[in-house]
Amino acid sequence: MRVLITGAGGQVGRELVDAFTLGGHHEVIAVDHRTVDVADRDSVLGAITSTRPDAVVHPAAWTAVDACESDPDRAFRVNALGTRHVADGARRVGAPVFYVSTDYVFDGTKAGPYDEFDPPAPASVYGASKRAGERELDPGSTIVRTSWVCGFHGSNMVKTILRLAGEHETLSFVDDQRGHPTFADDLAGMIRRLVVDRRPGLFHVTNQGAVSWYEFARDVLVAAGLDPERVHPVATADLQPPRPAPRPANSVLDNAALRLSGLERLDDFRVPLGRLVSRLLEG
Repeated sequence: MRVLITGAGGQVGRELVDAFTLGGHHEVIAVDHRTVDVADRDSVLGAITSTRPDAVVHPAAWTAVDACESDPDRAFRVNALGTRHVADGARRVGAPVFYVSTDYVFDGTKAGPYDEFDPPAPASVYGASKRAGERELDPGSTIVRTSWVCGFHGSNMVKTILRLAGEHETLSFVDDQRGHPTFADDLAGMIRRLVVDRRPGLFHVTNQGAVSWYEFARDVLVAAGLDPERVHPVATADLQPPRPAPRPANSVLDNAALRLSGLERLDDFRVPLGRLVSRLLEG
């Protein structure tokens, strides 16, 4: 297959390029914001129609949650209108779109895990812009919602926790926000499978294991051979300064569509966490 990947310089995008390149079975057209600005319609249409991919994988987004809150026009221009441009280009060459979305399309008030059949209700500008992007896709496209993404590339919470552990004796993380940490290489591998299988529809794709950020920080320290008792819990309401954008208290995504389709779900997050921490410490 010939696969065009947007946002190829990002945390998930770089893993997607690796996943599709591995084995040499697919031709990868990797574009990032320097070569194709998804908010620029002409740029997107030119890139897609000139290369005529068999599939378009679209992780490119503006993911700065708090910054989105203060600049909704940019959030919707990139995350919603940018997805409209990608869908338009893909439609012209007959390629399905595989769009990477987020747990932030939910407000986090449900008592249990969110499955693919729950109605979205975003509480933040970022979540609303990503939900708007979902609605720009044609039938036959695929939406992959994920959560709490970490990986070797880019900025993420694993790197932040390790950095803070090197700078401070104690660390504080919220214990009233829960979700599934997801690792970019595992996520990319599952997206690759969905693309190769040509599976349309909505899928929640996360690593397994629901934890709070407090519990996750403790697991990161354990993986690094450090004392988890250095991590202390704090309530979201007590954060100083408070975060501009509301976070879902419950970000746990049930991977129901994978399970009901008979597809194996991703490993418990502690497996890729150990792998990533070892790689980061070696580097």
